[in-house]
Amino acid sequence: MINIVIIIFLVLLISVAIASSSFAPWIPSRKKDLERIFRLANLKPGELFYDLGSGSGQVVIHAAKYKAKAIGLEIALPLYLISKIRQPFYRGTLFKYKNLFSEDLSKADVIYFFGTPRTINSKLKQKLEREAKPGARIISYTFIIEGWQPVLIDKPDKSRLPIYLYIR
Repeated sequence: MINIVIIIFLVLLISVAIASSSFAPWIPSRKKDLERIFRLANLKPGELFYDLGSGSGQVVIHAAKYKAKAIGLEIALPLYLISKIRQPFYRGTLFKYKNLFSEDLSKADVIYFFGTPRTINSKLKQKLEREAKPGARIISYTFIIEGWQPVLIDKPDKSRLPIYLYIR
């Protein structure tokens, strides 16, 4: 019995490590920043919202409050499982156990993410340039997309993290 528990623990730990190295470590968006994020997103009912690396699903769940179709992509198995357990309680949410780089984002109205500068600028930027439709709102929590000009930067004071809004 103890061997099975150790194996499960190792599989979950490896899953989180892979996810962290793929895009970013799991650092939940601050709850106090959700209103700022969604003010920038200007999310409307029926729009398609993506959270790339959705963690435990809090941003996706918040997006559903706007009557949007909200999709979270997560490859850390424990976080994905937490999201899937929460999903039935929030209409309009969908969580996928999937690498964000293999998802087609061309129909997204709003794309939200927290990533490391390295992965944003070496991989995600090119994907967004290929797939984001004209007028799509792209929101980066904390880090800029190099070479892109943000339409808006929300940083009310030194204690708050910046949030960047880009429009394709």
